[in-house]
Amino acid sequence: MSLADKITREKMYANDKFSQWLGIEILETGLGKSKLRMTVRKEMTNGMGIAHGGISYSLADSCFAFASNSHGRIAVSIETSISHTAKVNVGDVLTAEATQLSSSYKTAIYSIEVTNQDNRVIGLFKGTVYISSKEWV
Repeated sequence: MSLADKITREKMYANDKFSQWLGIEILETGLGKSKLRMTVRKEMTNGMGIAHGGISYSLADSCFAFASNSHGRIAVSIETSISHTAKVNVGDVLTAEATQLSSSYKTAIYSIEVTNQDNRVIGLFKGTVYISSKEWV
């Protein structure tokens, strides 16, 4: 098992009750990257009957967290944003994929693209993390 897998699966996801409640499945992990998938359920909708924006945001945020911590040092978000580009319905299968854009000793910037089962982009997330000196293992 790689360092990224050990951190993501054994240290983070195993204790992440919210990601578990979302039904997130880890598809891929690696240094500075992660790929997650989940299915939108009825209890995730807003008053208009479509997925609450916080659902795609939360999927992207978990993807961001797993990718940014994959190098072995504890990283926490200091700034995030999302653009919702299409509506999300009950039953949609969402995939989030994180890519590290830049990194220094103390900060890193990531881009997370969220797509649906038709490979349509439904959200574009950007996040910056502070990288602590504390190690996961």
